[in-house]
Amino acid sequence: MKQKLRQWLYGRYGVDQFSTFLIIVYVCLTILNLWLHWSYMWVLYILLLVYCYFRIFSRNIGKRRAENQAFMRLYAPMRNWFKDKKERFRDRKTHKYFKCPHCSQRLRVPKGKGDITITCAKCRTKFDART
Repeated sequence: MKQKLRQWLYGRYGVDQFSTFLIIVYVCLTILNLWLHWSYMWVLYILLLVYCYFRIFSRNIGKRRAENQAFMRLYAPMRNWFKDKKERFRDRKTHKYFKCPHCSQRLRVPKGKGDITITCAKCRTKFDART
């Protein structure tokens, strides 16, 4: 039985970031529907799950990979924005962030150093700032 399952799954696309996102959306909608009691939401649930399982068990790997790349082009900027905010919050007591006036590169300098001259690592522009 185990061998037949392995043989059937061989060559299938599997789970990727987009499939994981679809499953998370499904779970969130299910929890939301516990409070809202929308009678027509089951259609959306079924469509989400069918599409998700279709992607997971698909043999058209090139098409599924292209779908995942399109999703990641939309998702990556949001993920990076939240990652940046988390990093800034973590460093809020020890570092201060500046933007280079010439190339807009983000620069992180230690707090409590007073008036300093900051040199951009990217374009070598120097500017004064207070930390």
